[in-house]
Amino acid sequence: MKKIIKTKNAAAPIGPYNQAISINGFLYTSGQIAINPKTGETEFGSIEQETTRVMKSLEAILKEAQLDFSHVIKTSIFISNMDDFGKINKIYGAYFDEETAPARETIQVARLPKDASVEISLIAFKE
Repeated sequence: MKKIIKTKNAAAPIGPYNQAISINGFLYTSGQIAINPKTGETEFGSIEQETTRVMKSLEAILKEAQLDFSHVIKTSIFISNMDDFGKINKIYGAYFDEETAPARETIQVARLPKDASVEISLIAFKE
């Protein structure tokens, strides 16, 4: 059964989609960019600040679904500048145990919503 996951602790959708969908033990999140969930405003300071805000939003969505980063099996990272990869990876990596880290792809794109520098989505699973 499909269940819509919503939390006030992550940015509200800016289009016709939900923060996440849970179905058959899987959680699929929409891509998250650095939007402050309390103000709805973007938080585009440094790439480190942007990445931290994105990871906090993903953490809030996981928590709402009664999961955590140990349940994540796949992530997709979209960045506007591959030169930022090391900085993003350092913050991203702090949320995962290296031994059980998920599969991942990182893709440089021409542009992201609201001119964000980083967008991350994930898939999690819990039996």
